[in-house]
Amino acid sequence: MCLGNLERNTNGWLGPHRHRHEYQSKGLMAEFGVRVQKGKVADTAEEAKTVAQELVDHDAKELILKAQIHAGGRGKGHFDTGFEGGVKVLGTPEEVYKNAKEMLGNHLITKQTGPEGQQVLKVLVHEGVTFSKELYLAILMDREHNGPVIVSSPQGGMDIEEVAEEDPTAIHTQAVDINEGITREQSTSVAKSLGFEGDHVADAAQQIEALYNLFIACDATQVEINPLVVTDGGLVYCVDAKITFDENAEYRQGGVFKMRDTTMEDPRDVKAS
Repeated sequence: MCLGNLERNTNGWLGPHRHRHEYQSKGLMAEFGVRVQKGKVADTAEEAKTVAQELVDHDAKELILKAQIHAGGRGKGHFDTGFEGGVKVLGTPEEVYKNAKEMLGNHLITKQTGPEGQQVLKVLVHEGVTFSKELYLAILMDREHNGPVIVSSPQGGMDIEEVAEEDPTAIHTQAVDINEGITREQSTSVAKSLGFEGDHVADAAQQIEALYNLFIACDATQVEINPLVVTDGGLVYCVDAKITFDENAEYRQGGVFKMRDTTMEDPRDVKAS
């Protein structure tokens, strides 16, 4: 099966109001035991500075500031004010404050937003991690397999469609029986496809299983981690995440659907829903 088929099948199931902010996705992942960076969301530059100071007090060496919108390409985007970049790597709480002021209240324009951009009302501040590898991992609902498929690649941190086009052998897929659930044999196989070796295989497999458990328990249609990074010590961190959910499961996923941010959506879609 090619990745293109997986993407088309998945996109056919996604609606505009199934997206969640990165900080919400990471909060969910933490609840399921997935390793994410320490941090908090902020509504004002002052709050962002306070969060940054808390992280520094707990030995954070780098501070990451991310504008929260429902679109990719934030790091390479620009604001309607001319300010460049919706993702910043910073060193001090004062720098976080200064950059958050440039982001909050203004519209961030990326390759996915259209020319009008999306207004930034929240920013995520979290610790940086030093990593040696960037990987790709996604769990999708796939019609051909009538259930979940795990897509992995050792070439993370870039557009997975480009990877599939330039080097199809770098894309690995693992179908999972939705009735039986993921097995340790399957999670280990995925971990090895990502290049993990020795003692690090078990930790990676455990993180993959935790992501799968989230996928099933929250009625997700897609969990995409890009990049999934490996620290110098061999630990796996989910640095950036996109999770979408099955709208037909709203009746049993009330908490998840309360996270919906209608300010990020087309008013016509909001009215129709």
